[in-house]
Amino acid sequence: MWRAVWALIGASIAAFALAGCGAGAPLPPTPADASAREREQQAFVEALKPRRAGRPVIAVLALNEGTETTDLLLPHAVLQRADVADVRIVAPKSGRVTLYPALQVDGAQDFASFDRAHPSGPDYVIVPAMIVEDDPAVADWLKQQAARGARVIGVCSGALVVGYAGLLDGRRFAGHWYDRKTLLKRHPGATHVPHQRYVMDRDVATTTGITASVPTMLALVEAIGGPEKAKSMADELGVASWSPAHDSAPFGLDVKRGGSYLLNKAAFWRGEQGQIEVRNGTDDIALALAADAWTRTGHMKVDAASASGSVTLRSGLVLVTQPAREKSTRLLLTSSLKPVQQLDRTLCEIAARHGEAQHDWVMQEMEYPGPAAAICAG
Repeated sequence: MWRAVWALIGASIAAFALAGCGAGAPLPPTPADASAREREQQAFVEALKPRRAGRPVIAVLALNEGTETTDLLLPHAVLQRADVADVRIVAPKSGRVTLYPALQVDGAQDFASFDRAHPSGPDYVIVPAMIVEDDPAVADWLKQQAARGARVIGVCSGALVVGYAGLLDGRRFAGHWYDRKTLLKRHPGATHVPHQRYVMDRDVATTTGITASVPTMLALVEAIGGPEKAKSMADELGVASWSPAHDSAPFGLDVKRGGSYLLNKAAFWRGEQGQIEVRNGTDDIALALAADAWTRTGHMKVDAASASGSVTLRSGLVLVTQPAREKSTRLLLTSSLKPVQQLDRTLCEIAARHGEAQHDWVMQEMEYPGPAAAICAG
């Protein structure tokens, strides 16, 4: 077994070197002009304002076999909670969607039935990262909706899915820092825009890493429901702003982080089982952020546990659960915290349990600036 393990590590090292550590050309300095960021935010909001009469329809796109946990659950929950549009999870097949790196949900609508219900197409399509970025059925459906006039928002590595559908060529884009080099190589005339959490170019928006779904969805809520609705949702989530301002410079692989990357890739022999106890009404956003972060340490696999079987989350989405296991590590959601503060708390717990290197690695994968000191001290 160990020979196979070290062979995998060796192959990963070679791939890591060939990938140029996931980096590209050096980034320009972070712009200091706050007014420019405000203009970018307002331009983004204006570009997302509804164009059709009536209540907008938003499709959160999914691949049944693997869709990123936070990329799917957070946009769905924020938009449902804001109650500014009709929101559906849409996938090639109806029913269950396996999320990665953790959890499963039930209730996706298949493409054919969605198209029958909405022959004019959705107003917006949210595109999370997917375990297979070049699924033909997903790409074809996404191209059809864009052709019908839907605004497309690729969250994190959902930019790879958007690109495969032919919607990034010649456009400005953000994307997760690890995908920058790949996206530039694949899409002629495309331009990477650093230091912005979200970027819009001709009805196609992209974001930086996983946690950029927070400001992006708030900007979409503002576009549909107005600034007061967005402010109310921001307060509920526990964030002060949905500005695109972002310092891209701290995010990237160096030798030290590369070591964490390789160890995480080879971590299958040390998989501790963690469980988060859930019940009807559990907050989707807090659950997604916590499960995502714990799993991305490379030390732990995470399930949702319930003695009563599947539960209905706060958004109305059905979560598939497992019975509690006696030998599993119990991971807690803190009910007194707002949803994004739960990520801060989880990062503090990761640092205490697994060390600063794993804490830093999770922040890198989720492209998150860092936890609030008050949360860690509390």
